[in-house]
Amino acid sequence: MGSKPLTNPHSWDLTPNEAIAVQAHLAGKVIRASGFDIVNVTNVAGVDTHFHQGLAVAAVVVIRLSDLSTVDYATAVKKIRFPYIPGLLTFREGPAILAALDHLTAVPDLLIFDGQGIAHPRRCGLASHIGLLLDIPSIGCAKTRLSGRYEEPSIEKGSYSYLKDGDETIGAVVRTRSKVKPLFVSIGHRINLQDSINMVLRCCSKYRLPETTRRADRLARGGMIS
Repeated sequence: MGSKPLTNPHSWDLTPNEAIAVQAHLAGKVIRASGFDIVNVTNVAGVDTHFHQGLAVAAVVVIRLSDLSTVDYATAVKKIRFPYIPGLLTFREGPAILAALDHLTAVPDLLIFDGQGIAHPRRCGLASHIGLLLDIPSIGCAKTRLSGRYEEPSIEKGSYSYLKDGDETIGAVVRTRSKVKPLFVSIGHRINLQDSINMVLRCCSKYRLPETTRRADRLARGGMIS
């Protein structure tokens, strides 16, 4: 995909305890600041994975931020080699996601994952993990909470409250459509929380999910891309 990978990427053939150790190590490398001007972002990619008969089907859809049109997409299929363990889902999805990203011809400026970023018990969910491996700005945008506590935001689209773990802010609970369940947005890598919130809202049109996620989900399930 033309990105700069992590100097010493880890193996995917790991035990659960080894995977936890990898997350703990990577968490300290996450950059929680935006090293770019968000107004210069042109292409944003959504990443999602569907599981079927022992296979992980990863899909990536790149949209043009200015008009939310699709400019590129790719899929990849890998055999699942890691057990289902909440908090370690990256190790089930990661190989397929990296393969799908490698098939893109349009290089995205930013990745939005259907999963957690630092809103994770070890501060290294899917968005942080893959963002770090590729050194690309990334955002976690999950449908459900994995870690932290929060107060419900107002019912209007664009409202949000903060997701907290003790005194630490680990994400935001964002209303992307009025009177509809909010999404859980968190820093992945190389972006701050406010920019993450703003970018997710910019990628939303008339649906709860951002267009990046909605189209990647459809593609991963074998559907057509609009």
